[in-house]
Amino acid sequence: MNSAVALGCGLVGKFVIERLVERQIRVTVLDLAVPPQLSEHPLIDAIEGDVFENLDKLSSKSVVINMLPGRIGDAVRPLLLQSGHHIVDLAFTAEDPSIHQQLAIENDAVLLWDIGIAPGISNMLAKKAFEILGPLESLSIKVGGNPTESDGNWSYMAPFSPSDVIEEYTRPARIKSNNDIFEVPALGDRHLIQVEGYGEMEAFLTDGLRSILTTIPSRNMKEYTVRWPGHIDKWLELSQLFYEEEVLQDWKYDPSRSEFTWLEVVAKNQVDEKRWIVQDTGRDGDGSMARTTGLVTAACALLFIEKGPMLGCGLESGVHPPEGLNSEAIDYIVQMMVSQGVDFSEY
Repeated sequence: MNSAVALGCGLVGKFVIERLVERQIRVTVLDLAVPPQLSEHPLIDAIEGDVFENLDKLSSKSVVINMLPGRIGDAVRPLLLQSGHHIVDLAFTAEDPSIHQQLAIENDAVLLWDIGIAPGISNMLAKKAFEILGPLESLSIKVGGNPTESDGNWSYMAPFSPSDVIEEYTRPARIKSNNDIFEVPALGDRHLIQVEGYGEMEAFLTDGLRSILTTIPSRNMKEYTVRWPGHIDKWLELSQLFYEEEVLQDWKYDPSRSEFTWLEVVAKNQVDEKRWIVQDTGRDGDGSMARTTGLVTAACALLFIEKGPMLGCGLESGVHPPEGLNSEAIDYIVQMMVSQGVDFSEY
């Protein structure tokens, strides 16, 4: 029987694990606490406790899905690579995992990072745009997971680790302008946009371009997070007065509240453009961000488990971004998302 290891079983992690056991994959789950609906499943082996104290319990050369919060997820990477594991990595961190390239090669290991919706699917669509249009004049990515309606307060709930959201708001954003890469303060270039079906929302710069700054030829490039108007005004007004724990509580995810995830990728050359919209509103009790992120992660994990990083994705030993996947793997991921009800529109 095929098997995998899941580090973390939060909202996204739980969704990914459930998709794997649906395919009769045996999953070892490591987290501080594993909920009964997972630990009692006959195909799940639960290990509760500190992840660093339990890594030696893993079988060598496992497929490991890193779904830990960024600060922990980064620290575990070199330890996994030293043991020769193949890693599907969702931990969103300021640190670039490519610093471990030599370590991965020496241990015949593969690390595929930023495997979510944005970064993740956004990178893959950027690659498709380049293959269709050639060198790009501009690339714009806008993404957000939000409640369906604003509420006069934060108008937001965090669909993944809230501490990672806070880092998005405080970490400088890297953009590309006239072929030069610049670092600018996050939350800049604020402007109102129209989101189909929801109305007026606000976009602002965050640091989501990451690897495609250097892998996708584009003269200009920006990535924006999308929120309801008023959210960032409230953050700028109050964030310095809050303890992080209070913000995390205010942003706590409420599964009973209607919400949606929306991604737009627009690529242009001198004469033509390509535009994709990816959106979801959740299904069967799973939130839209867990689905759109988790389906990408689960699809990549299945490719690693069932075919291996090389045969399944075209990846040699080393550290690879999402756009490093071959076309067949990208098509497989998109088709899996579509088959699960995620809407893809291409223009």
